[in-house]
Amino acid sequence: MKRTSFGLVIALIAVAAMAGYLIELALVTNGSHAFAPPISLPLTLTAIAVVVVALAIPVRRKVTGKRKARLDPFYAVRVAVLAKSSALTGALLTGFGGGIIVHTVSLPIVNGDLLGRGIAQTVGAALLLIAGLVAERLCTLPPDDTAPESPPGSTAGGSHA
Repeated sequence: MKRTSFGLVIALIAVAAMAGYLIELALVTNGSHAFAPPISLPLTLTAIAVVVVALAIPVRRKVTGKRKARLDPFYAVRVAVLAKSSALTGALLTGFGGGIIVHTVSLPIVNGDLLGRGIAQTVGAALLLIAGLVAERLCTLPPDDTAPESPPGSTAGGSHA
């Protein structure tokens, strides 16, 4: 599994920000209330971020040799997948919260409650994004130094034909 690329994170944030802005615009234009993220959302996202990093720490300790007990390889894979999904979800929710903020600020009368909730969601989602990227890094194996280096273009036997 490859680590999450910076370009993918930026693309997800941009697409979700446009979607968040357009959804808010469509709701307000059609006469309904703007979407306000619940207060519990940033708290939940922050708690998930803490749990993701906490789950990745034993994997890192085993990889670096600081933990002598056996580590279930399926646990390590599950934590790595959780870290990647947390990073991608954090990117989407960060962008969506940014879209809410941009729409709220563009209104003639700024709703302080909606703006505060959008900022809180964006901060909580950014914490989840960062935690996912950190946990991915913690679950990464160091490069294998046991393979002998051979110059490019050489064969395994060392002779050229």
